[in-house]
Order: sequence, then structure tokens, then C-alpha cells
Amino acid sequence: MKTVILCGGYGTRIRDVAEDIPKPMIPIGGKPIIWHIMKTYATFGYSDFVLCMGYKSEVIKDYFLNYELRNADLTIKIGKKSEQIISKISHEEDGWEITLAETGIKAMTGARVKRIQKYIGDDPLFMLTYGDGVGDIDIEALVAFHKSHGKMVTLTGVRPPGRFGELSLAEDGSTVIGFNEKPQASGGRINGGYFVCNRDFLDILSEAEDLVLEQEPMKKLVELGELKVFEHDGFWQPMDTSREFSLLNELYNNNQAPWVKW
Repeated sequence: MKTVILCGGYGTRIRDVAEDIPKPMIPIGGKPIIWHIMKTYATFGYSDFVLCMGYKSEVIKDYFLNYELRNADLTIKIGKKSEQIISKISHEEDGWEITLAETGIKAMTGARVKRIQKYIGDDPLFMLTYGDGVGDIDIEALVAFHKSHGKMVTLTGVRPPGRFGELSLAEDGSTVIGFNEKPQASGGRINGGYFVCNRDFLDILSEAEDLVLEQEPMKKLVELGELKVFEHDGFWQPMDTSREFSLLNELYNNNQAPWVKW
């Protein structure tokens, strides 16, 4: 199953931390936040990724194209033709498959997902999340829950400060009957990403550059009764401001990062 990660936005609210790199490349403990997200999935055996890139995509490409060199001891022979001998690999990401997809500089989230449809292949399911939030999500339980209910999309509902898409739930506790994008804090669960999607969800999307995943597509799913929520009461934290950047790095540097299960 592919894991699609949205990492093409400008990250305007965190420019005071890093103006020259895309937000998914802002580090936690020396590694980009997108690496931490990928490690979460890989810990559960999901290591086939599609990165939906846009703003400063070359930074993301450079990081992964040179991943072996960044994480190995090298012996370099200087001469007419320089040679590099990788003498020791010092990472655990062997076997990761990463598709670096150019989805447009200005494209919104819905358009980005639609534009990578060809990389999903014939898989009946795919996972999807944002490239700027970490959590101790039980991916195995999330996938099992999605397969159990038969609806088109599952998203992970979390309980951090309310400034993301808030969910209204039916009495069964898992059917979404309302989706309010970026509300004022009012309690309840909010959209934490970490979606599992049936492949036919892609039919709801279009490549229109202004298509926002969290608006019309989510509202359509609600109308159809095809959106369910996986309740997560553990740790979840986006990195959208310098304060959140400092918080996540402090947790990691003090060996108190709840999302680190590797």
C-alpha cells in the first residue's frame, strides 16, 4: 500500500524558523519532520511513499537523492576521476521506495492528491497524510479500522488545540456528519490527517489547481456518508509555528518524543 504525503505548501506561518527550505524539511533533532512521519509508517511495515512536492521541491529531492551519502562513512580517492566508496551504511531505511512527484507550485491539497493518481497503481487502498504533523498513531489499528467499516475514507480524529478541521460525529461515534475547516476552538475532535482511502476516492477529486482537499471533497464524503473517523487520544502535534518547532525539538532532544517508536 502506498503512503502519500503532502509536502508542497509554502509554510508561510513558520518562515521565521526556516525561510529557505520547505516546511516538511524543517528538522526535529537533525532529521526533517517528513523523515519522522515516514519512520512512523515504516515502523508498521509501510515503506512505499509518494511525496507530493511543490515549493522548493529541489530541497526534498536533494535530501533523498543523497541519503546514502548523508548517512554513511565514505572513502574518497582524489585523482583524474574521483571515486567514492561507501564503506559503511549507518541507517535503517534500507528498502524504502520514494516517488518524488512534482505536483505544482500553486496547487492546493486536493489537486496534489489527484495529480499523483498514476503512482497509486492498482492498489485498492492508499494512505495519505500531511508533511508537517507527527503523532504516536497506531497505523496497524488505523488500517484495520478502515477495512472493517467499508466506507470510502477514514481520517484520524485528534484532540489538540482547535485550529484545524473540526469533526461532528453521529451517535455511533465514528460516522462524520459535519466538517468545519479551521474553526475557533470549541472542543471535540479535529482533523489530524493520517487518512486511509479507497482508490475510488480519487474519482471525487480533480486536478483543478484550487481544489482544497479539506473543503469540497470532504463535504462530499460527508453528504455520501462515506467518511469515518479513527479516534486517536494519544500524542499528535503539527509544526506550524516557531513555538511548535521548539516544542517538538525539546521533546526529541530530551528523549521524550512520544512518536518515536523505532
